[in-house]
Amino acid sequence: MSEVKLSKADARRLLAVHHFTPTTAHGVFERFGSVKFDPLKPVGSNHDLVLQARVPDYKVDDWQKLAYEERFVYDGWDKQASLVMMKDWPYRRIYHTWHERGWRKDVLDSHPEVVEIVLNELKRRGPLNSTAFEHQAHVEAWEGSWYGPKLTKNVLRALWHTGKVLTHSRKNGHHVYDLAENIVPKKLLKAKPVNDKESLEFLLLLRHQAMGLLRPGASGEVWSFHIPGTERRQLIEELVAKKKLIAVDVEGVKFHALPSALKRPEEHLEPRMVFVAPLDQIIWDRKAVAHIFDFEYLWEVYVPEPKRKWGYYVLPVFYRDKFVARLDSRLSKGVWNIISWTWEDKPTPEMFGALEDAVRKFRNYLGASSLQLPKGLDLKTKSAFKSGFTK
Repeated sequence: MSEVKLSKADARRLLAVHHFTPTTAHGVFERFGSVKFDPLKPVGSNHDLVLQARVPDYKVDDWQKLAYEERFVYDGWDKQASLVMMKDWPYRRIYHTWHERGWRKDVLDSHPEVVEIVLNELKRRGPLNSTAFEHQAHVEAWEGSWYGPKLTKNVLRALWHTGKVLTHSRKNGHHVYDLAENIVPKKLLKAKPVNDKESLEFLLLLRHQAMGLLRPGASGEVWSFHIPGTERRQLIEELVAKKKLIAVDVEGVKFHALPSALKRPEEHLEPRMVFVAPLDQIIWDRKAVAHIFDFEYLWEVYVPEPKRKWGYYVLPVFYRDKFVARLDSRLSKGVWNIISWTWEDKPTPEMFGALEDAVRKFRNYLGASSLQLPKGLDLKTKSAFKSGFTK
């Protein structure tokens, strides 16, 4: 298949179907390969929000069953910290190699005796969080660092990043660690090593699978591979030559896609409204979103309040095949507080019905008991929120 040309409207339809066709929680991971993990939870965490946008009747923290009971997914590394599929463990060991370079000098080689103590204590006592270890020490030089000055915590992070320990479960959001051999199935632990090129090809294809359409020039954080951009682009060209990827032109901008993504049958776009996670796959490449959807988005959590344009934790709102609004809200003590709601353009009458349904589903997802609306909200939007919340 030679280069495929798509209009922006074609691309929007393709991406809408790819990203938001309803499925199960397992199906989300099968579709995308990973879900970005983030601990902030104003209305559930990012990983909850990704799942609720696609899984009917999903509720906050349902993901934990897949991770800590079924071991279908585990806390790992993809586009930074993510929930990734356990079956992909052999291909993801390349991350352990990449990360070891950063931990080797300051932790693994500098404190080998503590590494041994930590591993032995896990073997002897079973799963533990970092504060439960008997061995505790303070490294003054690490004061103010990302993981802080506690030696045991840094050793655990080094072991986690290099695949020696994994997250067994979480306690109050914090990792409870265990030896990888106690969590990863033996057939995966003992699987034949996958060489770097095979791993990279697997991860490159998976990244395209996750996003549907992906620009070769997307920023490094979209890829999150510890290789030069020139090497990545060369591997992509090889995958195109092997016909594992197809070049796609969307009105002058180059993308690549899996052949299967372009063979998707025509599907009716349901008039469904979705509240989208701030770190959702569909908006990983903000420049692509701006080109295809004419929608600019910036996650402003770390932007100083006076400089924020939209709000602290704004969720893009998707309807049919467009981003139509922005929602900033919080859940506190059962109260879903709507800080702001902003329509991108004048809403159609059908959008209010879709908003009502989206509010009902999101209330159930949150387990909210009451709703608080902002002053100045237009009457039709206010009515849709109230009606959806009370249904």
